[in-house]
Amino acid sequence: MLSIDQVSVSSKEKKIVDHVSLSIREGEWYALVGQSGSGKTLLSQAIGRMLPANLQVHGNIRFNEQDLMSLTAKEMRSLRGKKISYIFQDYQGSFTPFRTIGQHFDEYQKVHDISDASTRLNQAVEALHSVGLEESLLKRYPFQLSGGQLQRVSIATALLLSPDLIIADEITTALDSISGHKILELLARRQKESGFAILFITHDWRHVRRYANHLAVMKEGQIVEAGQKDQILSNPQHEYTKELIKAAPTLQRSVLNIRKGVTI
Repeated sequence: MLSIDQVSVSSKEKKIVDHVSLSIREGEWYALVGQSGSGKTLLSQAIGRMLPANLQVHGNIRFNEQDLMSLTAKEMRSLRGKKISYIFQDYQGSFTPFRTIGQHFDEYQKVHDISDASTRLNQAVEALHSVGLEESLLKRYPFQLSGGQLQRVSIATALLLSPDLIIADEITTALDSISGHKILELLARRQKESGFAILFITHDWRHVRRYANHLAVMKEGQIVEAGQKDQILSNPQHEYTKELIKAAPTLQRSVLNIRKGVTI
């Protein structure tokens, strides 16, 4: 579905992402793991052509056989939301304070040429219900929702037009552990129902262990190790991967279980 081949992201001063290659299949939960500043977010922004103007991207990015680097800005805007959707860490920044939740849904659909008002309303209601929220939230403003509710709305928006790929960038970082767990369980349930793939950007190995199928470890702009989750957790090859796993005590216990053949 998504193929990233020798992609680099550079400023005038330095190369921040350095010749990264990875591929994601349909329905896969692919975790991209690494410490802050390793280049994970910039790589994800390069996929959707959302990089800041001062950064340049080189290499090849193909999505469903389309060369994303060759698309016009208009074609790319049409693709984002319909086929590739983002869920951001700063979910609050995704909402305009003086617009209701209903107005956000309405505008999002208008941008993607859904002209019938009743269709837009019905789809907004269905989207809220799909993430366990009531229709009454459409009349509320973002500040009237809890953090967990607002992040659910952002997921509902991202899934509204049935995309093939969700890019989820540190989506639980701003939430407490219970709310974060509920959000990821929700995303896992919706993935099972709809079959979309997820590029899951995180530094939290607990979430990788629980949800991912495949993973790649990123350090200083490069992929240092990639493969099936259980294989890497039970037998990491790169020293950096070993250090990250060692620094996560709860993960260490899970790794021992994997090696013993215990289901986790």
